Amino acid sequence: MPKIVTFLLFASAAAAQTVVVHPKLIHDVLVNPGMGIQTFQRFNGDALNSALKWSEEGPTGPLAAAGAVNFPASTIAYCRWFWETLEPEQGRVRWDIIENALAEAHRHGQALAIRLMPYDQKHPLPVWYQKSGAKRTNAGGAPIWEPDFSDPLYLKYWGDLVKEAGRRFDGHPDLDTVDISSVGYWGEGWSDYMPAFPYQKKLIDIWFDAFPATRLLMNFDEPQALAYGTGRGAGWRLDCLGDLRPKWAHMRDFYPEQIARTGIQDVWKHSPVSLETCWVPTYWKEQGWDVHYILGEALRWHVTSVNVKSSAIPPEFAAAFEDFERKMGYRLELRRIEYPGSVRSGSAAPVKMWWVNSGVAPPYRPYVLTLAFASGDEQETVDVPADVRKWLPGDTVVEEDINVPRLKTAEYRLRVALLDPRTRKPAIRLGIEGRSQDGWYDLGSISLR
Repeated sequence: MPKIVTFLLFASAAAAQTVVVHPKLIHDVLVNPGMGIQTFQRFNGDALNSALKWSEEGPTGPLAAAGAVNFPASTIAYCRWFWETLEPEQGRVRWDIIENALAEAHRHGQALAIRLMPYDQKHPLPVWYQKSGAKRTNAGGAPIWEPDFSDPLYLKYWGDLVKEAGRRFDGHPDLDTVDISSVGYWGEGWSDYMPAFPYQKKLIDIWFDAFPATRLLMNFDEPQALAYGTGRGAGWRLDCLGDLRPKWAHMRDFYPEQIARTGIQDVWKHSPVSLETCWVPTYWKEQGWDVHYILGEALRWHVTSVNVKSSAIPPEFAAAFEDFERKMGYRLELRRIEYPGSVRSGSAAPVKMWWVNSGVAPPYRPYVLTLAFASGDEQETVDVPADVRKWLPGDTVVEEDINVPRLKTAEYRLRVALLDPRTRKPAIRLGIEGRSQDGWYDLGSISLR
């Protein structure tokens, strides 16, 4: 037989042993950790707020049981509490409030995002702080006691609260994000008595020192503070998504310019963007605001999570919100995998994968890309080197020679999953068919010889 024919037959046999799988895509809304619609001051399954109302007071005890709730399944419960609630007496901090919220979030299949707030118009600074000798900036007859944020006593007492919160909760497995909040109403900068930036910087730095292992989110209002906090690695959040009032609107007259001027356009590539609605979606409907424009802007800003204040989504907006949920955050799809159909036990085997992130942001946690060789109820796993935090929207190719486990000669099922590095269990729902009850995705057969 001519040599060239022999070569072609050999190549054909080798090619026949290569398995190529193109998983079928699905179009479901995927409920994945660290992204999506948040619950607010409550947890999955709790009763929704009625009409246009919501509360700025976070839960301090058990919430009332609810019947069936028509609200998106959520992986993040967002709660916030005022200083006077957390520390009604100097040095006596009700850490049980946050501890209970973490436990409730876990029980409801969620992680907890939190904000500690100094005060607002209805929730003044703790009385003990007002009587501590701390300075105020407005007249005594004013309706709200406005602190001097540059006062060393403010830096100390507020700083002590933040530092102790970090000591207790930084890196907690059920803590999703923490808002950087120190100045102005709700800690957002809504005050006529803002301190010079060097004092704002000190108050921001406290959070980075207290929570080095937890994702931080920088509030939006103060441009220099926003640029500084995100420059140190924080994500960012704003709280008036949807405002399209005719004379002056956050969506047209403030947010786009603030994003550009502060240079935070690419923060989403390494830290999350979290948004909160102005009023609630029902109010948008009543005002005739364009929900497609609003949600489109959120996607353009690479949003990962949204707080709609645990308020009902109008039926007229349901389709728009479902489409929004399919696109926000990350959506990971294994489009193609190629591997040898037969490999030697204990050897190295080439594997090629093409992944697509069809969302608008990457995952921000180091989930572990893992293959498994399964037979019956038993399986051996192999981690594949890949940093999914770098999987920005678009295409990613993973090509690796994996170490095949030393298993007996047999036929196995090759499976794939993205594991939580802490639990080593599948954590991410993929945008493809083939998911088993245990969270793994079946790809095809592979023979070990």
